[in-house]
Amino acid sequence: MKLREIMTPNVECVRPGDTLQEAARKMKSLDVGPMPVCGDNDKIVGMLTDRDITIRATAEGKDPKTTRVQDAMSEDVIWSYEDQDTDEAAELMQERQVRRLLVMSRDKRLVGIVSLGDLATEGKKKQAGETIQAVSEPSQPRR
Repeated sequence: MKLREIMTPNVECVRPGDTLQEAARKMKSLDVGPMPVCGDNDKIVGMLTDRDITIRATAEGKDPKTTRVQDAMSEDVIWSYEDQDTDEAAELMQERQVRRLLVMSRDKRLVGIVSLGDLATEGKKKQAGETIQAVSEPSQPRR
């Protein structure tokens, strides 16, 4: 099965210069936790999650009305192509311990997002279980 068959299409982005408050409002209205960050020509430059806002901004006392997305986003974005097999995506998710992958066209335009839930409901059940187990392995907390 190909990623394009199970992905959520029409993913919206936030911009690096948006405030965290604007991004959080967008997350709330779309009922999502992760937001791709798109720069010039809608190229992906990062990923922002509700957890990023909490850990990298709120916990540090930064004002969400003035702090920019670029100051809290992750630049290391994990993605796959829409014509790749779900097995490849599951393997990548396991290796990188991520719960979501951006899905790109071959010209590297954002076309969707795939989550562990997509693998579980639309993909192969065994594959989803193995991926969830690998992604959920605990990491050592920094102390």
